[in-house]
Amino acid sequence: MAQEHQLLEKLEGIRIRFIEVSEQITDPEVISDTKKYIKLNKEYKELERIETVRLEFKNTVDNIDSAREMLKEETDPEMKEMAKMELDELEAKLPVMEEEIKLLLIPADPQDGKNAVLEIRAGTGGDEASIFTGDLFRMYTKFCESKKWKVSVTHSSEGTSGGFKEVVMNVTGDGVYGILKYESGVHRVQRVPQTETQGRVHTSAATVAVLPEAEEFDIELRKEDIRKDTYCSSGPGGQSVNTTYSAIRLTHIPSGIVVTCQDQKSQLKNLDKAMVELRTRLYNLEYQKYLDEISSQRKTMVSSGDRSAKIRTYNYPQGRMTDHRIGFTLYNLPAIMDGDIMPIIDKLIIEENSERLKLSEM
Repeated sequence: MAQEHQLLEKLEGIRIRFIEVSEQITDPEVISDTKKYIKLNKEYKELERIETVRLEFKNTVDNIDSAREMLKEETDPEMKEMAKMELDELEAKLPVMEEEIKLLLIPADPQDGKNAVLEIRAGTGGDEASIFTGDLFRMYTKFCESKKWKVSVTHSSEGTSGGFKEVVMNVTGDGVYGILKYESGVHRVQRVPQTETQGRVHTSAATVAVLPEAEEFDIELRKEDIRKDTYCSSGPGGQSVNTTYSAIRLTHIPSGIVVTCQDQKSQLKNLDKAMVELRTRLYNLEYQKYLDEISSQRKTMVSSGDRSAKIRTYNYPQGRMTDHRIGFTLYNLPAIMDGDIMPIIDKLIIEENSERLKLSEM
């Protein structure tokens, strides 16, 4: 039992910090400092999860100690048997709880709790790539609905035969980036395109990029570094859908980054959304350095953010989806394209967690 008690000793420091943070977030001075309060509130939620597991683990260890004591001292055979059964049951729970605690103690990506900007762009394959981009957009929209996340399209460019050449959307909710980050990369589709007359299977592609949304205090933007242009929103085929100059284009002069937003009728609302996206893109220039650093340490890197890597194939004739990072295949393509992608993401999370554990033990 020495190992279990050692783990409890490790967790004692976290328990003390949890009490400290609990007191600090009720302090009026802290509450008035928005930046500090948000940071402490995030830490509180992370520590609360560990503290809940710690209490359960401590309770289990205490009950094991009591059951062992009873086995030593009890003379009644029936009571001894009951103590033995309880001990076996409790000891079987311990390894699972220990693994859970070890995972919780490894620092998670600090971006995981953030909202995300999700962009899908048609790649090779012409019109069929645009149609596939539209299919992926529908898949992610359905998935976000199932998670009760809010989706807001900020920019889109429609394909000539349907779908999108590109579509950019904000996704808001609980732990969005930590789940959607596994979708970054090249998605391939193999099927007979609507435009194909000979019935031949073609391969097309679309690129998905998922960026953690930057909060206002993550990055400071200077007004003099931003050029703002306004123009009329346009719909499919280039018709004007709005006679007022409500669409916004922001250019960040030092970096050359350009973002546009035209989904709202209000210029102010479009400006707010464009500012969120601009902050996010600037923030991600730095964040990519972090991804590059951890990708050099891991073997499979299921969430490397490498947008040029081919990560998944959707084969329509066989009704098959294969995730190439972990060699995982499912034969329920219609359900997947209807937004049922959590089983794939769950497998990727398990794979990444096992790598994190190996690295922490090295």
